[in-house]
Amino acid sequence: QVQLVESGGGLVQAGGSLRLSCAASGKIYSINRMGWYRQAPGKERELVAAITSGGSTNLADSVKGRFTISRDNAKNTVYLQMNSLKPADTAVYYCNVGLYDSDYGFNNYWGKGTLVTVSS
Repeated sequence: QVQLVESGGGLVQAGGSLRLSCAASGKIYSINRMGWYRQAPGKERELVAAITSGGSTNLADSVKGRFTISRDNAKNTVYLQMNSLKPADTAVYYCNVGLYDSDYGFNNYWGKGTLVTVSS
């Protein structure tokens, strides 16, 4: 079983910054893609940013220039540095990891989510 543990969410004023972390643990054979999704109240879950094992990144247009995604392969951890936060960034942020585990092969795993609230 693979577990994803997120941290770093909280309340911040508009223009401020937060850094989210997601650490994967368990029977991991190899990790491919790691990313962050978010879901605002009454909205569909959307991709925020993703990063491949080779370091290629993909960011939503709404966060380009403000957010940065990175990973530490030695720690099986992905980070999301969020700068210049806006009230529209308020959402529950979910870590997602595509990996091969020792029991079920390739699968996507989700964290339980961490709440980010940006006040105006």
